[in-house]
Amino acid sequence: MIRSTLLAIGMVAAIATGAQATDRPNVVIFLADDLGWNDVGFHGGDQIETPSLDRLAREGAELNRFYTTPICSPTRAALMTGRDPLRLGVAYGVIMPWHTNGIHPDEHFMPESFRAAGYQTAMVGKWHLGHAQQTYHPNQRGFEHFYGHLHTEVGFFPPFANQGGKDFQRNGESISDEGYESFLLADEASRWIQERDPGKPFFLYVPFIAPHTPLDAPEDLKAKYADIPDKREPARSRQTDFSRRMRKLSLMPSARPMYAAVVDGMDQAIGRVLDTLDREGLAENTIVLFFSDNGGAAYATGGADNIPLRGGKGETFEGGIRVVAAMRWPAQIEAGSKMTSIMSAMDVFPTLAEAAGIQARNEKKLDGGSLWAAIANGDEVPRDELLFFASETPISGQFNLTAFDDEWKLVQDVRQGLLGADVTNHLFRIADDPNEYNNLAEQHPEQVERLAKAIHQWRHMHPMSGTRHQLVPPPGWRAPLDWATYPVPIEDLQETSAPGMPPEGTLPVLDWQHGEAGRLIYDCEPFAILGGGLCK
Repeated sequence: MIRSTLLAIGMVAAIATGAQATDRPNVVIFLADDLGWNDVGFHGGDQIETPSLDRLAREGAELNRFYTTPICSPTRAALMTGRDPLRLGVAYGVIMPWHTNGIHPDEHFMPESFRAAGYQTAMVGKWHLGHAQQTYHPNQRGFEHFYGHLHTEVGFFPPFANQGGKDFQRNGESISDEGYESFLLADEASRWIQERDPGKPFFLYVPFIAPHTPLDAPEDLKAKYADIPDKREPARSRQTDFSRRMRKLSLMPSARPMYAAVVDGMDQAIGRVLDTLDREGLAENTIVLFFSDNGGAAYATGGADNIPLRGGKGETFEGGIRVVAAMRWPAQIEAGSKMTSIMSAMDVFPTLAEAAGIQARNEKKLDGGSLWAAIANGDEVPRDELLFFASETPISGQFNLTAFDDEWKLVQDVRQGLLGADVTNHLFRIADDPNEYNNLAEQHPEQVERLAKAIHQWRHMHPMSGTRHQLVPPPGWRAPLDWATYPVPIEDLQETSAPGMPPEGTLPVLDWQHGEAGRLIYDCEPFAILGGGLCK
């Protein structure tokens, strides 16, 4: 594989230049939540002030074709593991408060590799990768320090709650810090940087809840954007544009002004952390990566703008999966450069490992590859394998699917009913038609057939009990008073994962019989048993 060869070359170069010595770079990852493509200055957005994000792009490299999943938890899973969230069982829907699943404890997380290499590790912000057992907690996944929330949608002001249960903690202990969410995260990240051990490099992950709904902001920011017009063009997607029409018909106010205030607040928070790096003399040798977890929430209550891209959050058109992204490392990355090769959230782990000159200690095969040569040297890295994404959000049984490479992209809209399913195919050549105006499905049925078959086979990997979209909890479910008390302690859990109901010895046969319904055996490749392999 081309990417594997580049990874090997890059690792040798890193060792030769002393990147594995004590001067290893620090790493800071900022993650936005639902940021629109057209909502930053360096993409031409003129309604929202984003000087900090514009600074990162100006002083580093814009990652112009950076892709994520269309929704939240899957992107975070891909980021932390370098693995396909579909095989992890987190792809079609996010982890809801009433779910008991998370990312399998056998999966290796990126901060675990950095910690093993001598890095100090911390996470400040939104987790959303499991909360029911301590095995899923950030402190068990490589982060020495955790400050923030296990869930999404906790609000921007106290009491920071989800489903009525308080959700704000520091390393498992409930806290009651007061202030605006984005600024609290910036203050904690800055404090941690200032109080770090200066003799060791650090890995800091700062996932904001901004600009996710429910939107809110300090009074000065609300006043600043109160009068901006909602001049967004149609998203050219059924669900997004329908929600906007319904908003107008019901005389609801536009979410655009409040959304702009929240984005501005997040940008200010990022600026505070960048200023801390400057004051501490760390900016030159710190890798700063910024991206959004999915395309902007362009529907009525979201307020984002992805123009000229098509669609938005929850969809597999470009507006839902191609996101704002930039990386800065003054010591190694040319200021003002632009990386145009396809990069995904799955590629971040191997890319940062190579850049820092550390060993990625995963035992399971990574689905991502390193793009460090493309970022640092401007090398073109052809995509020699298809990239897949999926979502069942927001309507159960309605799937948004895609498979694409450098030349072709297929988007499938699957509407599943009780007695069948309707499939609408959209085929694009993104290099010629980046904004997806021209559906070539009828002109190239052979490409539709090829990519549709690949999507079908890819979906076989999904675990039988993996996450599906659920807007409401099981009947009668209740939330805890305080989510910090919710995870079951490790000492109260059995030592191994539960085997399930099938009698001993029957699982391989049953796994094969389930076929396209999904895997009973975790991390079992489709048809492995039929092809002579053995999944245990």
